[in-house]
Amino acid sequence: MTPITEVEGRRLALSNLDKVLYPATGTTKGEVLHYYAATAAGALLPHLRDRPVSFLRFPDGPGGQLFFTKNPPPGTPAWVRTAAVPRHEGQSARQVLVQDLSSLVWAANLVVEFHTPQWRADAPGIADRLVLDLDPGAPASIVECCAVALWLRERLASDGLLPYGKTSGSKGLHLLVPLEPTPSGQVSAYAKGLAVEAASALPELVVHRMTRALRPGKVFVDFSQNAAAKTTATPYTLRARAEPTVSAPVTWEEIEGCRAPGELVFLAGDMAARLDRYGDLLAPLIDPEAARPLPGYREQGGR
Repeated sequence: MTPITEVEGRRLALSNLDKVLYPATGTTKGEVLHYYAATAAGALLPHLRDRPVSFLRFPDGPGGQLFFTKNPPPGTPAWVRTAAVPRHEGQSARQVLVQDLSSLVWAANLVVEFHTPQWRADAPGIADRLVLDLDPGAPASIVECCAVALWLRERLASDGLLPYGKTSGSKGLHLLVPLEPTPSGQVSAYAKGLAVEAASALPELVVHRMTRALRPGKVFVDFSQNAAAKTTATPYTLRARAEPTVSAPVTWEEIEGCRAPGELVFLAGDMAARLDRYGDLLAPLIDPEAARPLPGYREQGGR
């Protein structure tokens, strides 16, 4: 029998709550739903709101089939909001907007990672943030990513930009910068320039090209997620890894002090205490007062 719960007046059928999704920790689907609904929702929902969501679904756990979808899944309730999103050659399609707790719990019941673009549904392709994905090639780890992040922080500061960090929830680190609304193409070009500069300044540590053969022992500064069609793991999302790792905001003190990869691995069970201690470390990303202009670009006429 499928349990029915009511969330914000919406009746939701929740399935397979005792199913173990993460065998390494014994974490069940019910615990995953509890993480999203009770622990993460207050911090996560503002980062999802008004952004078309892409889902990486892993209904049988990280060891089962994984599939990425931008389209609303079959059976999406009529009350779940969607938005028209530009696709190829002038076409558009609809994507889910997770605007409230009931939509979040519905989506979490599908067992998903949440991925969002750097722009909002009312302004497709107009970014309000910049992202740099620092991806280590073994034997490099997040420790090397932190060293690169410190260089990038100084470089961004020289342009009047303040980055914020989060773990990818996998092996790397994401840096995010709140921006005044800027076309994604302009942000991509600026981010690529940063990656090239980093590779020039730190040639033993950084690569800016995706070529796998170049990457062992180095950090790939991936600027591509600034493209309008690309997405990044949303802050606080669980990841389809061996353990229920979270794409978790971190302080600059933690980045500066990181000496071993395990120091910046955070699981679902760690997040309540971190949120109690720090609140949402990425709150500036959704505060218009924190946004700064991209160097060389000033918005014309406002959003």
